[in-house]
Amino acid sequence: MWSPAVLLTCALAGFTAARDIRHVGTKAASRVPESPRQKFGRMPQPIHTRRDTNSLLIPQNDNTTKYAVDGTALPDVDFDIGESYAGLMPTGADSSRELYFWFFPTANSEGQDDITIWLNGGPGCSSLEGFLQENGPVLWQYGTYKPIKNYWTWVNLTNMVWVEQPVGTGFTQGEPVATSEEEIADEFLGFFKNFIDTFGLHNKKIYVTGESYAGLYVPYIADAMLNQEDTTYYNLTGTLIYDPVIGERDLQTEVVAVPFADKWSGLFNFNESFNDDLHDRFDSCGYKDYLNKYLTYPPPGPFDAPPDSSVEGCDLWGDVLNAVFLTNPCFDLYQIATTCPLLWDVLGFPGSFDYLPEGASIYFNRTEVQKAINAPIQEWAECVDGVLDTDTSRPVTLSVYPGVIERSQRTVLAHGNLDYVLIDMGARLAIQNMTWGGKQGFQDEPSDDFYVPYHPDASLGTLAAAGNLGITHTERGFTWVETFLSGHMVPQYAPSAAYRQLEYLLGRIDSLTEVSDFST
Repeated sequence: MWSPAVLLTCALAGFTAARDIRHVGTKAASRVPESPRQKFGRMPQPIHTRRDTNSLLIPQNDNTTKYAVDGTALPDVDFDIGESYAGLMPTGADSSRELYFWFFPTANSEGQDDITIWLNGGPGCSSLEGFLQENGPVLWQYGTYKPIKNYWTWVNLTNMVWVEQPVGTGFTQGEPVATSEEEIADEFLGFFKNFIDTFGLHNKKIYVTGESYAGLYVPYIADAMLNQEDTTYYNLTGTLIYDPVIGERDLQTEVVAVPFADKWSGLFNFNESFNDDLHDRFDSCGYKDYLNKYLTYPPPGPFDAPPDSSVEGCDLWGDVLNAVFLTNPCFDLYQIATTCPLLWDVLGFPGSFDYLPEGASIYFNRTEVQKAINAPIQEWAECVDGVLDTDTSRPVTLSVYPGVIERSQRTVLAHGNLDYVLIDMGARLAIQNMTWGGKQGFQDEPSDDFYVPYHPDASLGTLAAAGNLGITHTERGFTWVETFLSGHMVPQYAPSAAYRQLEYLLGRIDSLTEVSDFST
């Protein structure tokens, strides 16, 4: 996600931005209803729980046991979450700066030689959001009664570590002083070396994943790992980023805001006069001609700078957003199909609002939760300001991302098509201005079906779609996948699709077009 501070700089008026909502509204059933998907395929299995110390996946010693989490003692969770380790880890030789992590080893024999890192964005948003509401073994979505077992957890496939970073985020310790992605990556590598030494995870294949502003974190960290040429600690094998910041802001927002509102006009519900005015300015500000010239396959050549959105009347992205709140006061820019009422969120940020009902508490801000997960006893918030007020690094498409693609086994960029924060068409536009593997952009327009296996549903709380769920395309080692009916956080809104995308990243399937069962 983008944090409230970042979105406020994008000319939003009278509005604090944060995250999305899931609307759950059907009557409870006595059992999972019969559906065609139950007749074939198989469901990813839940993580194995191992309480016998003789069968633990991580060797127990003074270094590891101090991080051990009792999987039966997580507040409000009425099942054993399995073997895991959490706490603060220094970013260097001393403990003046520390990142917080939560590590789950996998019982999947195919994944024990992999380590997958998950990073949320912001900047300043905690990766514990991803843990609790996207791809961790525990799932507590907005508006739901209690945490449940997540059958789509990525721990089914790979060793997983969720890391709060950079310093200043979540439970991390130290002052946020970084002003570039290079500095953030350097500090992360110091943390990760300590992490590998502590848990004896040398010579593993490393996959770095994340979403939103992690579109900057992930490629810069991957590039730094590759530059080390040290496979003992940094055997970077692939990356996966969701709805990422990858190019110039206006490419991913202003240039494509009106075509996006046109595509989903029924969800914006603008009157004729306002809609006509938007299209007049879309033309007069130069966005229409720019889009028609550059969003082509193959692209015509290096892009000119996009039209200047600071010109009066040309902040169309902000104007669209302000107007839609009049037609839908509960509009969620992270998932545009959301309508009222607001659902409260145990992390404090449902949808486009900072909303905590009277009497409610933020889960990771509770003392008993912090003690259970070896976190410092302190104030915790899902997103905080001031972590990276100035980021001097260049957009990844114009700097490190091409080299990461060329030096990795697989590079995946996935995007939800109901996301207004960062628009899928804008990500495609940024890709067409990137040169990798000796050519600029995709030579052919993405058009292949992205297939997710049909499967039985394990529970009403973890229902997930199947079939052709998007559009995918691969050229020169780089894979694009548009995910239908998903908002900004694809593992949250389309968990089966994200699970399949991770299978592809890890090499468990050959293609996202492949029609086959899940690998688990």
